[in-house]
Amino acid sequence: MDVVKVKKLPYGISNYEELIEDNYYYVDKTMYIEKLENLAEKRILFLRPRKFGKTLFTSTLENYYDLKKADKFESLYGQTYIGKNPTKLKNSYHILKFNFSGIDTTNEETTIKGFKEEVMISINGFIQKYKLDFFVNPELTSEGLLNSLIEAFKVQRGEEKIYVIIDEYDHFANELLGFNTNQFKNLVSKNGKVRKWYEILKKGTESVIDRIFITGVAPITLDSLTSGFNISTDITQDESFNEMMGFTEEELRKLMKEQDIEEEKQKEILPIMRENYDGYRFSLYGKEKIYNSNMCLYFLNRYIRFNRIPTELIDMNIASDYTKLGKMLDLCQGKEKEKVIEKTVSGEGIVSEIRQKFNPAMEFTETDLVSMLYYLGYLTIEDEEVGYPKLNIPNKVMKEIYSEYFLEILKRNINIDISENYTEIAREIALEGKIDKIVEMLGKYLKNLSNRDYQRFDEKYVKLIFFCIAMNLKIFRLKSEMEVQRKYPDILLIPKERNKGYKGVMIEFKYLKKEEAGKLKEKQEEARKQIEEYGEFEEIKELENINKYTVVAVNDEIYVEEIK
Repeated sequence: MDVVKVKKLPYGISNYEELIEDNYYYVDKTMYIEKLENLAEKRILFLRPRKFGKTLFTSTLENYYDLKKADKFESLYGQTYIGKNPTKLKNSYHILKFNFSGIDTTNEETTIKGFKEEVMISINGFIQKYKLDFFVNPELTSEGLLNSLIEAFKVQRGEEKIYVIIDEYDHFANELLGFNTNQFKNLVSKNGKVRKWYEILKKGTESVIDRIFITGVAPITLDSLTSGFNISTDITQDESFNEMMGFTEEELRKLMKEQDIEEEKQKEILPIMRENYDGYRFSLYGKEKIYNSNMCLYFLNRYIRFNRIPTELIDMNIASDYTKLGKMLDLCQGKEKEKVIEKTVSGEGIVSEIRQKFNPAMEFTETDLVSMLYYLGYLTIEDEEVGYPKLNIPNKVMKEIYSEYFLEILKRNINIDISENYTEIAREIALEGKIDKIVEMLGKYLKNLSNRDYQRFDEKYVKLIFFCIAMNLKIFRLKSEMEVQRKYPDILLIPKERNKGYKGVMIEFKYLKKEEAGKLKEKQEEARKQIEEYGEFEEIKELENINKYTVVAVNDEIYVEEIK
């Protein structure tokens, strides 16, 4: 009996040809090649957050349309949707591909140099592959090189056409915006090098450039480049392409089945992946929520290697990308930023239009900020309200990142360095069922808030600070009334590894202004009754080793009572 070899997990693989030839599993997205080709528009912009499979998809396009790969069509695409349903344009283009990630953005000079180097590398590869008689003159500017190539191609190849693919078109701009908006302005201004390059690209569409596919994360340069490049159609929010990148749950289940993960094991790990990696919907009318594909592959790769659920649920390579959240949010000045963070972390959500283009070098509004968070993957479309998207945080991984940033904002505002020993806090709760250390940290934040902060202070704000601290306790599952929006304890910390005998805690919060201190006993009694009521829930009764507390904050003084 022949043994069927399981295909390898394609974690970290973004080259389609390598993926297929080296027997990696491919989640078939080739039906979208047909959909793209059937669009009336030929120049497409498609944006998705980092690590959603954009580079792999551009590689899939590249190999499909490259006339030099015609002899490999069956081996590369025979088992895919597009292999069984080929389009009339397959293997009919010269592919000119650019990838603008990895450019040194130390300053404007290094950015321009890096942009030009990438242009030169791509053009060199192009002329070698297609045997063009062309000299890549290093003395020319990036726009000069592109223009010269287009002119040479017209002369030498007559009626043949070019398909331009640009990956990470906005990467260098994202980097610059994090620390130097003036340099960003210079690059995309009327006389800027990047803008001029796109003007040449547009000019090329009048002759030899037939199709363009551009990917990136956010439309932050589009407004600046509009007069230079105003011919692309943005299909980012098109419901027909909602699932073009990332994994649907059905695709994820098929992947796990192919990896010989037993059904019982799938039932154990799928809820964890759903909680941490799912929840993305990029179109108001999108049918399905999407998993972050890279995070899923990271999880499964480690799960299969070590035969256990990974301790760290987020790949550090991905986590480092998301540290840029603060830099992007800092583009929005004033209280709008804090208001957006408070609403999203608390689970309230935000109803807002999503801008299709904006220029953060100019005034950056609350709507711009919400739109930016959507493009970066920190917010996603949860629902619809009066015809507008209602956005919220997609999953637990993103909540953790928000929580860390929210605490950073607080520390910055109160100008104090609060030492955060989460290990000691977690140990105290898990081993003793006590909350002294986490309450002490909460008190440090409350005591350093200004009187102005207390003018808008309420119970929800106290819970929000505590919630953000608790999100950093990795050994617990955090359930919160803020998240589920129903009758539920304010905070419930449940050990992930309950078989180790760790304790958990249930907490009910109340808040009183300073002038209301006389109502302390009344509030404690109210909280106590709620705790006792929740204790009768079947879901709570099933939990073992749960200590129960009421926490009442009177301005910045905290009163804790354990309920036996």
